[in-house]
Amino acid sequence: MRERWQDDSPHDECGVFGIYAPEMDVSRLTFFALFALQHRGQESAGVAVTDGVRLIVHKDMGLVSQVFEEDTLQSLPGGLAIGHVRYSTTGSSEMRNAQPFARTRDGSFIALAHNGNLVNTDELRASLVRNGQVFESTSDTEVIAALLAEHPSRDIREALRDVIPRLRGAFSAVLLSKDEVVGFRDPYGIRPLVLGQIEDRYCLASESSGLDIIGARLVREIEPGEICVINERGYEIEQVVVRKREALCVFEFIYFARPDSVMKGQTLYAARSRMGEELASESAVDADLVIPIPDTGHSAAIGYAARSGIPYGDALIKNRYIGRTFINPDDRIRKLGIRMKFNPLSSAIRGKRLIAVDDSIVRGNTTRALVRVLFEAGAKEVHLRITSPPLIYPCFYGIDMANQHEFIAFGKSVEEISRELGATSVAYLSLAGLLRATGVGDANNRFCAACFTGEYPCEVPEHLRWSKFRYEENTCGGLRT
Repeated sequence: MRERWQDDSPHDECGVFGIYAPEMDVSRLTFFALFALQHRGQESAGVAVTDGVRLIVHKDMGLVSQVFEEDTLQSLPGGLAIGHVRYSTTGSSEMRNAQPFARTRDGSFIALAHNGNLVNTDELRASLVRNGQVFESTSDTEVIAALLAEHPSRDIREALRDVIPRLRGAFSAVLLSKDEVVGFRDPYGIRPLVLGQIEDRYCLASESSGLDIIGARLVREIEPGEICVINERGYEIEQVVVRKREALCVFEFIYFARPDSVMKGQTLYAARSRMGEELASESAVDADLVIPIPDTGHSAAIGYAARSGIPYGDALIKNRYIGRTFINPDDRIRKLGIRMKFNPLSSAIRGKRLIAVDDSIVRGNTTRALVRVLFEAGAKEVHLRITSPPLIYPCFYGIDMANQHEFIAFGKSVEEISRELGATSVAYLSLAGLLRATGVGDANNRFCAACFTGEYPCEVPEHLRWSKFRYEENTCGGLRT
């Protein structure tokens, strides 16, 4: 049985890649791109490739380097490919939910890989089942593939024009047919997707780091509600659904995307450094050392140190060889807990007043353990500084966080959170400071921040809200927030 490593961080659902390049080794290029996108999902990986006649899909549980070996790559010939790395939200973590999904369509085939989460999956699946469709998985991605496969139009673009408006929620997807690769994005742009150019051919990726590794240059972002068709003629972009209020998940800037990726014209390393600067301005405290919680706190801690004038240093050494998952841990190893992942530098910690910078706190289990480790190593004070506002609302668009009652910040003051974590103090970055730090113009109208505000850009069905919210009786008889 495979169990998740409990690092208590938000997790994105997955990363996608697609390429049309008949003259190149597209399977190998897809492998490298997925390797660069590994941070977006570590449960399974897969590639679908075609030579225009046959479709080959190879996918399995595990990391990209475990799923694809040299012999595997040599057995995947073709000129068009899509790839996927997965962290499960809709659908459990098991082989049947690994992507891409393949379906027959009009005497041929399609394959689909998807990043995000639909909020009307049950409704769509029920309709398809009534029409005789059979499903092998519990994933919403297979539902999208089935909708496209059963569409009567021979033109895949026409099918997409009809199907995309029926999808509710977050989706950035890549589609493979016998002679085209197509990318498409939901009308809010909740999940990212970019277009790249490699020599005179084109490719798609969840973020620009997936392009850099194969020597492709960033051409542009696929905008909300657009489809991008890549074929022998190059690429064509079409707006197939009316754009809504733009709502890129702000956690792409805070945590998910690699710091070397570029989104909305901003390098995420620089944006995260600015978050640290904003945090230092909002919540200054006397201390001796600013330290990051590896790895996601590094750039923000550098920004905090620069703005505050307090020296920056490393105090927690991360074990690079433990991933987010491991197999069959026994009780003795479980009890080692956080020490498996982080080891304190006692010589740098002893007698120091520390400012520990991290991106977020979800349940608080890992943070509480880290605070304890720092004090046991001799820290005099531990001040937690978090580069996001308190998480108090669940996500329905493909981030695996927690149900509302599990959030440590739900229903608590900052002082109560600090006491529960055992920290000297806790301070969060304000939403206004976070949005300023993105460097994106009119940031208030460019991001989804529902996990902080409860303002969901895409309507969430009531049964899903009941499944994740904590409903309690109050004077109005409704949701207490």
